[in-house]
Amino acid sequence: MLEIKNLDIFLYPKYLVKNFTLYINKGDKVAIIGEEGNGKSTLLKCLIETPSHLEVKGEINLKGNRLGYLPQQLEEKYLNFRVFDYLFKNETDYFNNINEFYKYLNEVNLKDEVLYQEFKTLSGGEKVKVMILKLLLEEVDIYLLDEPTNDLDLSTLIWLENFINSTNKPVIFVSHDETLLSNTANIIVHLEQVKNKSECRHTIFKGDYESYVNLRLSHIAHQTQIANFERKEFQKRKERLNRIMQKVENQQNNAVRDPSLGRLLKKKMHSLKSQERKLDKTELTEVPAVEEVIKFSFKEVNIPNSRVILDLEIPSLEVDNKKITDSISLYIKGNEHIVIIGENGVGKTTLIKIIYDILKDKPFKIGYMSQNYDEILNNYEYPVEFITSSKKKEDITKVRQYLGNMNFTSEEMSGKIKDLSNGSKAKLILTKLVLTKSEILILDEPTRNVSPLSNPTIRKVLASFNGPIISISHDRKYIEEVADKVYVLTKNGLNEIK
Repeated sequence: MLEIKNLDIFLYPKYLVKNFTLYINKGDKVAIIGEEGNGKSTLLKCLIETPSHLEVKGEINLKGNRLGYLPQQLEEKYLNFRVFDYLFKNETDYFNNINEFYKYLNEVNLKDEVLYQEFKTLSGGEKVKVMILKLLLEEVDIYLLDEPTNDLDLSTLIWLENFINSTNKPVIFVSHDETLLSNTANIIVHLEQVKNKSECRHTIFKGDYESYVNLRLSHIAHQTQIANFERKEFQKRKERLNRIMQKVENQQNNAVRDPSLGRLLKKKMHSLKSQERKLDKTELTEVPAVEEVIKFSFKEVNIPNSRVILDLEIPSLEVDNKKITDSISLYIKGNEHIVIIGENGVGKTTLIKIIYDILKDKPFKIGYMSQNYDEILNNYEYPVEFITSSKKKEDITKVRQYLGNMNFTSEEMSGKIKDLSNGSKAKLILTKLVLTKSEILILDEPTRNVSPLSNPTIRKVLASFNGPIISISHDRKYIEEVADKVYVLTKNGLNEIK
């Protein structure tokens, strides 16, 4: 249904993909994975059109099939649109699609009143649902989905999984959601930038995500073991040969009065030199060039388990003077890790901002990650400037070392924040939370936008953080591994379910 042959995508100064070939058939569910900035979204967009800032060579043959594209985020020009005007050309278009519209409206868990709202009044998850709704109403043969799970609530995530699995149309999607990847994909496309992000590489694996990850880790471990063994053996042979050559050289120096012995030693040295040249040409198994796993950790936090962190009582939750939930109570003591879940638009982000506003005036070091990274980053131009205002060389060096541990290249460290991918922005904020020695973490979707290959590290670090964490997440692995308590926010208030 779709053929991609010998595709090269060049974004100065490097290739994002090179000699990329993939044949996509009916029923294929192709997941594109990789670290931030590796070209996943770019590859998806190039199937539709070639952006002007790229050099693209190769063949993309749609074979007459129509593509339906879900972008990673809504274009800014639509923010003032009514949802109705975004979905339909006119009233006639609405009535022609009315049956399918209400079917899908119910499936993505939206109310019809959303039709008459402007996009800017919707939550992040509601925006994504409307964009999915528009895609479902179009007549397409192949779905292209760029981060379709961003901001979606759990019930819609499960619906999306079922939809991807049940449709016989090919689905090509970029995702950081490991559960979605595990439950849907049957082809994995892994884009990498190796050798300090100077060289691109891609892997195409026909099978499920977990099998790919396990096979990849096993291959890396096996190749690393062989490479290390060969280097040890090579070094032993080199040292042994050097010892023999040194011995022969000493014998030559002492054989100046014995021409016959001197000739024998010279012949032996010639043979040894030949062995040395041959040894130097030995081809050793390469140590696998892979993208490094991110490395970070928090300092110990000294908050007693008996210390009351938050005792919240509010009569109702309101957004734009509109009541959306009944009274809310939340009591947090000690080093509890809590996660708040709930449907899109129910006020989770509003609630966590209220909690942040209360706690930031307390005698704790608060680390805050907003769902909208630009809320935090907009006042800063460069990554190092965001993390520290210090001009001392040692402080700047320390920041750059930490960013290096988060897989930032020197170019990304020196470049502007606005040019970073969303995943890199998330890791930049996490780096600041570490370096400012946060004692309480308030996190709105902390694993969103970060590579599925880095997210296990983030979950492990946060699970071991010995201070309080108050977070919102729809990431099922995060909820399972990090949360001590789970609360669901509904129009009736906040209730503990775990």
